[in-house]
Amino acid sequence: MLASLLVAMSDFLDPGRGPDQGGDFEVSPSFFIVLFGIGFLLAALGHLVKSRALVATGVLLVFLATVLLPIAYSVSN
Repeated sequence: MLASLLVAMSDFLDPGRGPDQGGDFEVSPSFFIVLFGIGFLLAALGHLVKSRALVATGVLLVFLATVLLPIAYSVSN
């Protein structure tokens, strides 16, 4: 069972076999990933120190990185 699962997953692990990037959204995701990480860390820190402002700022950064900025970039092109 594990062997068949690994064989099925091997199709997804080879980066050369994935779909080609198309459309106008050809940008490196590094900025979005870093912004997401900073937001996650801020939100976690806010939970540790019980600061609603830090939690809200972290959640806002995560939302920006995953929803608003990609949509804004896509619409602006």
